[in-house]
Amino acid sequence: MLFNSFPFFFVFLPCTLAAYFLISYDKRSFAIPTLVAASLIFYSYWNWRFTPLLIASIILNYSFGRALAFYNRSDRRRLVLSIGVTINILLLFYFKYLDWFIDVFATLFGVDFGTFGYPLPLGISFFTFTQIAYLVDTYHKKVSERSFSHFLLFVTYFPHLIAGPILHHAEMMPQFSSVSNKRISWHNISLGLFLFLIGAIKKVGFADTLAPFADRVFDGTHQLSAADAWAGALAYTGQIYYDFSGYTDMALGLSRMFNISLPLNFNSPYKAKSIIDFWRRWHMTLSRFLRDYLYISLGGNRRGSTRRYLNLFITMLLGGIWHGAGWTFLIWGALHGSYLIVNHAVRAIRRRFNWDRRCLADHLAQPLTFLAVVVAWVFFRATDLESALRIVQAMIGLGTINAIQFIPEFPDGLIGWVGDAHWLWISTLLVLAFLCPNSQQITDWIEAIVDRMDIPGIYKQRLQFLFLGFMVSTIAFVISVSGMRNGASPFIYFNF
Repeated sequence: MLFNSFPFFFVFLPCTLAAYFLISYDKRSFAIPTLVAASLIFYSYWNWRFTPLLIASIILNYSFGRALAFYNRSDRRRLVLSIGVTINILLLFYFKYLDWFIDVFATLFGVDFGTFGYPLPLGISFFTFTQIAYLVDTYHKKVSERSFSHFLLFVTYFPHLIAGPILHHAEMMPQFSSVSNKRISWHNISLGLFLFLIGAIKKVGFADTLAPFADRVFDGTHQLSAADAWAGALAYTGQIYYDFSGYTDMALGLSRMFNISLPLNFNSPYKAKSIIDFWRRWHMTLSRFLRDYLYISLGGNRRGSTRRYLNLFITMLLGGIWHGAGWTFLIWGALHGSYLIVNHAVRAIRRRFNWDRRCLADHLAQPLTFLAVVVAWVFFRATDLESALRIVQAMIGLGTINAIQFIPEFPDGLIGWVGDAHWLWISTLLVLAFLCPNSQQITDWIEAIVDRMDIPGIYKQRLQFLFLGFMVSTIAFVISVSGMRNGASPFIYFNF
């Protein structure tokens, strides 16, 4: 069930909101089970066969968490943690990476081992990492959860279940337990719908209209001119930005309607002036997980510069593989690991020589960072390593001089119009990403304006209802546009 689909917005969401707040009004103890049931229905809509796997994973991790809280001896606690984390990783490996490793060994040894061919369970990377973080935090006595229903909601909460953000137990459970959060807030529903609308526009109006340009280049087998290659690379750079940003806005908006604040996961990453800054803005909860549970566990920066750089590289390499099983994701992670090493090394050299003066490189920091990100996205999107290298070669002028017909035959309507001016559309959307305030800044401004307005309560409530009506109508229109283009398209991060 996609956020940008008719069944979700017109059936699932209103029914879930109504059930949650009506039941909370009379029986607050049933509020969490209601959200759990709705979340399991949401997950089962995709493929009900994987729902038992999700529940089994939750039961297993809850049991390990209780064992960690029960034992006092450090050796037993370490053993429980090791077994718990290992089982989670093996589960992820089996479904996500086993076939790829079989292919690699088959290529190396010239033997056909066959493949298992299991489909990837939706959201397995996200709910696995969420539960690994919970086990590690429980081991360090940062959190403890006695209630199974609370833990069940923590993992299955539908706004984050499929594509994040990756949650920390300590930041969510107080909100789930809060009595005040179980009362309907028209203010939060209004702002939640507004965020949802922004996300829907980003997804349907921006990301989905850029996708045909990127697909034409990345999925083709023809030779490319430099202009074609750059158009495809920049189109995908914009597509994944608005796709993930749109999903994040919709997830945060949905959760806001239930009076629950999800952690910020996207903060204008193309405004970053360094790769270090980029990873503080892009998929922020994944960056937090990789830092807290992998980089620091490897030793962080405690063992000298060489070991620090090695730890950075390993962390980003595994971060690349987390996104998918394939050489292209591995190289994407390796590129970002190399970028981070160079970034940290330059900063260390400047500190050593007290070089605080701004130079030409400082003024070029943002475009250089963006260029590095674009090149890495080529490997992230490419179907295989050969295709990625073909596009990169074309980008640096090693492709054919004869340009392909870049724009295919598009359907009538918005995409058809955009197709006639693809460079203008791609550049316009990227400029918006560079210059415009992000969704969180816009909602903060709206809240500040509303708070300063001296409007009697009854009129403020009427304005909220008018605003709600406008939001619902606009979202309905946006989703209708999406539906007319051969159905709602899935978000890119749903594949991870």
